Amino acid sequence: MRSLIVLCCAVTAFAADTEKLRIHELAKPGEVVEVTKVSALASDAYAAPHAAEMPTPVYRLSNIPFLDSGRKETLDLYFPSGAARKDRPAVVFIHGGGFSGGDKAEYRSASVSADLCRAGYVVVSCNYVLGAKTSPGIWPQNIADCRNAVRWVRAHAKELGVNPEKIGVAGGSAGGYLALMVGLSDDKTGPGGDASAKISAKVSAVIDMYGVVNFSKHGKGDVPGVPASEQNSYLPESQCDAQDPAVLILHGTADTTVDLSQSDDMAKALRTAKVSYEYIIVEGAPHTFDLHPKGKGWKRSGVVDGVEVSSASGTADLKEVTLDFLARTIGK
Repeated sequence: MRSLIVLCCAVTAFAADTEKLRIHELAKPGEVVEVTKVSALASDAYAAPHAAEMPTPVYRLSNIPFLDSGRKETLDLYFPSGAARKDRPAVVFIHGGGFSGGDKAEYRSASVSADLCRAGYVVVSCNYVLGAKTSPGIWPQNIADCRNAVRWVRAHAKELGVNPEKIGVAGGSAGGYLALMVGLSDDKTGPGGDASAKISAKVSAVIDMYGVVNFSKHGKGDVPGVPASEQNSYLPESQCDAQDPAVLILHGTADTTVDLSQSDDMAKALRTAKVSYEYIIVEGAPHTFDLHPKGKGWKRSGVVDGVEVSSASGTADLKEVTLDFLARTIGK
């Protein structure tokens, strides 16, 4: 706990020209977290007109342990620059990779996390147990790990300057599925839930980026390694009810990895359950995009607080509409 305070104070105290700092004060002796000033986290895809945003730094504290002793999975903490606050909203981002690969620091995770952080959100990008889809110990531990990332943020809310009632979860592809499960299924009795946990893993908003919903490109399919009697509880579309947090779905029409019909099904389930949701289809966008996808524009539909919503954009960029969703659900 004390070490986390030191880390956060170090971030807010960075001088403008500081590029990198190594901190040696973690809970476990010998652990090292690298604090990096991130000006862009960009590739060639992140160019003008976003160039004006690049000089605004965020700070990434890498490889922080958050699971039980002996677990190798860690998280990265993205901390906004600027004046310290006690009430920032936070977002947990979950990477994709087919449940067997991927990493919290891959481009998409870093890009989305940096965009949200520049807007004032504290962001945690977490790893979780990986393995072959049918391997023992993968399901539902992957869901449990992501729930525990939310619990970590809530447990350290004071040190992070986060409002513990304003936490959202987001993810792409496999991470989209995990984000939906964290947000829609019960954090005590659902898959990966913990009935004995003293800290809640509930969230106030969910962002599903082209998430796997039914484990088959064109059909319902089975959740890998899960007995037939438990299949239903692992399907996000079966977990919807009116008490769920609002959901934003983002999906591209050129996605050849996760069929668009999966997000169609998810949106229908949310509507039937009377959950506030927004569904944005990006024309021409492929799989694995960040908030600046390639494409020709997007169309938004959904129901927000019982009111039908509809809008469109001639450009594919999703940053503004995503930040609008977060501002309405967890503040800014």
